Amino acid sequence: MATIGTDIQKARKILVNGGLVAIPTETVYGLAANAFNEKAITNIFKAKNRPSFDPLITHIADATQLSELAAHIPTKAIELTTQFWPGPLTLILPKTDKISDLITSGLDSAAFRVPNHPLTNELLKQINFPLVAPSANPFTYVSPTTAQHVADQLGDKVDYILDGGLCTIGLESTIVSFTKETPKILRLGGVSAEDIEQVIGSIAIQTHSSSAPEAPGMLTSHYSPGKPLLIGGIEQLAAINKKKKIGVISFKKAFPSYINSVLAPSGNLSEAAQNLFKSLRWMANQPVDIILTEFVPNHGLGRAINDRLKRASSPQAGKASK
Repeated sequence: MATIGTDIQKARKILVNGGLVAIPTETVYGLAANAFNEKAITNIFKAKNRPSFDPLITHIADATQLSELAAHIPTKAIELTTQFWPGPLTLILPKTDKISDLITSGLDSAAFRVPNHPLTNELLKQINFPLVAPSANPFTYVSPTTAQHVADQLGDKVDYILDGGLCTIGLESTIVSFTKETPKILRLGGVSAEDIEQVIGSIAIQTHSSSAPEAPGMLTSHYSPGKPLLIGGIEQLAAINKKKKIGVISFKKAFPSYINSVLAPSGNLSEAAQNLFKSLRWMANQPVDIILTEFVPNHGLGRAINDRLKRASSPQAGKASK
């Protein structure tokens, strides 16, 4: 089992030597490696059992590093970095040769982000290379929002877990692509589409998943709790499945007749986002045959929450741990 701690210098040494370190961010914990070390990058794919066609996000210390990693940075991309970095926003930009094809799955564009967590930001300042860091969990499983989640799922596949406490947002970053003339949101996440539009104007949103993704987190089957998950009216779904042991993940109303996790009793979408992955992980360990849930209001962070619920409910996701 990997050691959990807050020693930035230990994390730095491991990364310099080509090892893997789980790092905290405001979104979820990432499994980090030196972005300039192809052997270390390969070990991320092995540790996660992640297919090589699913690209990785490169984490940098600040926006100034983009000039040597991105071949072109449009004005609207700069406007977004000014407004939202550090923070839960990832930009897809044409890459330079400094970014390995292993990171981009052979694409000529790469994903970049400046995370917003004091431990990881300090770590990035103390190394002379960026970090690739997908979520620190086995491929398709629920993303980790605490250090212990990482330890439980990856065990000794990671060399060290930098403990930054509970992730404050709990959903992955929003991904905006600038590979075409018009920018597009490829993945909804911690920055709402509405907030992005306030900065750069109207923006398209990709609503379908892909088996050949342009960016991380675009596959149909993802975020699996390892049990069938149904979305809809909870009372109606419960009546249909009354012969099964039922677990319920509800938005704000409690269902005390069942094993129940309430995302946000207050109705606050930020609270719901922070609790989503934690609730999926908790329910996966409960004595239930099926998980019932419901969509949250589909605006702001709610759109990203509903996206994750849909992916977790795909038929393939329910089979992921079997």
